[in-house]
Amino acid sequence: MQTERVTYLTSAEQKAALEAFAKARGESVGNVVREATARYMAEPNPEEIDELAAIVAEVAKAVPEMQASLRRSIRNIEESRERIDRKMRAAGLRK
Repeated sequence: MQTERVTYLTSAEQKAALEAFAKARGESVGNVVREATARYMAEPNPEEIDELAAIVAEVAKAVPEMQASLRRSIRNIEESRERIDRKMRAAGLRK
């Protein structure tokens, strides 16, 4: 793995806390910072969560109507098949 150097400025108190935290975990400060930034960047964006929640709400609202429409379509297909079968039987084309 090729590495690059990143420098950031912090207070003496935060640096001491970070060093103590890393030491207590048996890790280097660099590893703690790498892990923390990786986790932070992997967190979903709150705005994206709001957008997804809005989409989910719209889908949840639409699903019952879609299900009803599918049930009507199935019923219409079944009724059409029955009419066709009756006409074919009447014409002697089907038993």
